[in-house]
Amino acid sequence: MKKREMYRAGKIMMVLLTAGALTFTAYGEENTFVQGTTVNGLGVSGMTVEEAGAHIQNFYSSEYQLTIRERNGVTETIQGKDIGFSVGIPDGALSEILQKENAAGRIFGPDAGNSYRITLQNTYSPDALEAQINRLRCISGSNITPTTDAHVSAYQEGKPFTIIPEVQGNNVYPNQVAQVIQEAVATGATEVDLEEKGCYYPVQVTADNEQLKNLCDTMNQCREMEITYTFGEETEVLNAAVICSWLTGVIDGEIQVDTAQAAAYIAVLADKHDTAGRERAFHTADGRDIMINGAYGWRIDQAAETAALISMIRTGQSQSREPQYAQGAALRGAGEWGQTYVEIDLTNQHVYMVKDGTVVWDAPCVTGNEARGHHTPAGIFTLTYKQRDRVLRGAKRADGSYEYESPVSYWMPFNGGIGLHDANWRGSFGGTIYKTNGSHGCVNLPPNKTKALYDLVYQGIPVICYH
Repeated sequence: MKKREMYRAGKIMMVLLTAGALTFTAYGEENTFVQGTTVNGLGVSGMTVEEAGAHIQNFYSSEYQLTIRERNGVTETIQGKDIGFSVGIPDGALSEILQKENAAGRIFGPDAGNSYRITLQNTYSPDALEAQINRLRCISGSNITPTTDAHVSAYQEGKPFTIIPEVQGNNVYPNQVAQVIQEAVATGATEVDLEEKGCYYPVQVTADNEQLKNLCDTMNQCREMEITYTFGEETEVLNAAVICSWLTGVIDGEIQVDTAQAAAYIAVLADKHDTAGRERAFHTADGRDIMINGAYGWRIDQAAETAALISMIRTGQSQSREPQYAQGAALRGAGEWGQTYVEIDLTNQHVYMVKDGTVVWDAPCVTGNEARGHHTPAGIFTLTYKQRDRVLRGAKRADGSYEYESPVSYWMPFNGGIGLHDANWRGSFGGTIYKTNGSHGCVNLPPNKTKALYDLVYQGIPVICYH
């Protein structure tokens, strides 16, 4: 070769050797991976498929660990050996990579791109991994600071409410941490960042939140108020601490109150002070002390009173109030039927009219036929109305007639279709007539005595039936 040609060839070679990125073709053994080959970040250059597989499996089985990056630069690790971690390589995956390199001419070098990723079939002990997760300091450590939202301070007598600023802590959602770590281990990932994965409790409300500021202002407006409920001689005081715990903010200048909590308070008052339907003591006209029950009595209208309570709270002013009732009685306390009422002694078959505490009228009676099951119910009732010249009828038959039709001159119902009335078809009253020859449930009275009772009673007067 001439000197000039040798010089030109040498110059070309120097240019190639100094180039920034070179690739080379290797014509060595085609059963090994070319130089620079990596699989999932592990070097397998010069290895056969079997050697590369063993190398990858050995690394993950003995060297695998998951680094868990936590808040404030803290890291923790879970070792593969502690969770029984191992990998399985999909059949043919490594052979396919080798074939690709051979088909491409076994090129290697910085630009050859001989880095591959395959999906490994990881296995581990779920129970062992769960145990490792539960031991993490971010879950069970002693240095965990709970994240807390900004909130209004607790009620203190004589002191205004203030806003307590939020605290950004380092407590995590345990279930979410577990899921993130399980997914990382399942894919063979070597690192996971809990912050990036949203595993920490976030602050939801900050000290500059306008709703929180409005709530604090509202609670300060109400912190000195109290509402006093009166029940005769008894009282119930709803204090500022409880009231303020119900406040939820201000909308369009109106204080917002938790309706459910206000309703629950009224329900407590009703349970304590309602008397309708409950057993009470009664002193009979013949001097006995008995217990009676019935629908008569006090019963708070809970829906109406809940609305009234919320309206009172919105004023921010202390006040006293008697609750709104769906049903009332003559008096509060013992003997709430008052001093004027009708008394029906079902056992002794006698009726009394008590006015201002004194018996002003009485007469024998006949009540429901016990032999036929037409009992006159005991209880405390009120007179529904009174009416002259009424025809009392039984059940209507298929042919349009009635089981019975009884004209009466004085009709005084107090319990549905049961009432006091004259019974001119009877020649005697009292005694044990009712047991086999009683009424259909009404209280039969002597005709010559009924008008006087009719003139004394009025709509709403208590009617007390007892045995």
